[in-house]
Amino acid sequence: MKNVDDLIGSANELADQGLSNGEIADELNVSRETASWLVERGGGTATREPAPTDALEDIHIDWSAFGRDSTRLSYVGRAMADLLGSTDGDNEEIDLVVGIEKAGTPLATTVALELDADLATYAPRKHQWEEGDIDDLSGNFSRNFAEIRDRECYVVDDTITSGTTMTETIEAIAEEGGTPVGCGVLVDKRGVEDLEGVPVESLLQVIRVGQEG
Repeated sequence: MKNVDDLIGSANELADQGLSNGEIADELNVSRETASWLVERGGGTATREPAPTDALEDIHIDWSAFGRDSTRLSYVGRAMADLLGSTDGDNEEIDLVVGIEKAGTPLATTVALELDADLATYAPRKHQWEEGDIDDLSGNFSRNFAEIRDRECYVVDDTITSGTTMTETIEAIAEEGGTPVGCGVLVDKRGVEDLEGVPVESLLQVIRVGQEG
């Protein structure tokens, strides 16, 4: 995708397939607010007018060049595993990696393979979100993967936009009796060093440079 018009088209294709705004945000690596704006923008409104500030301040991340190729994805997994190891200095003690669905799961799988660790997955509440208060919804861990209780783990996702999903996952792991010791992402759009006291490591960090006023 090369421009906003392409994003609008993709957002509306996903909406036509029945995806929620939260799922669309996850697929396009944008905030929930931007996903809603993209869907609304495609509902008959001309796309060449200036976008509102909240949409312009967001950044779309396309990492499909990695995602569509298993070899490249394995290389990224190795890099993320190495990066996470720098968090606590000894990743040999960590035997569980938690992937945040959807896009974080294949990344977490490659990291877990590199670390010879078990894999757990978490579906965040944003996947159910359309509008209104997201706190009224709940996420869940898949029973098809490893258990969380009494285990230290790494948390893996593709992108941090606001930090809400990663924070939710950290809290959910703690509620299940687990202990997150590090978070790893491909891209951090917010530039955080930690969330809920858990260190965050990113392969790429987005830094906005501009003038105020």
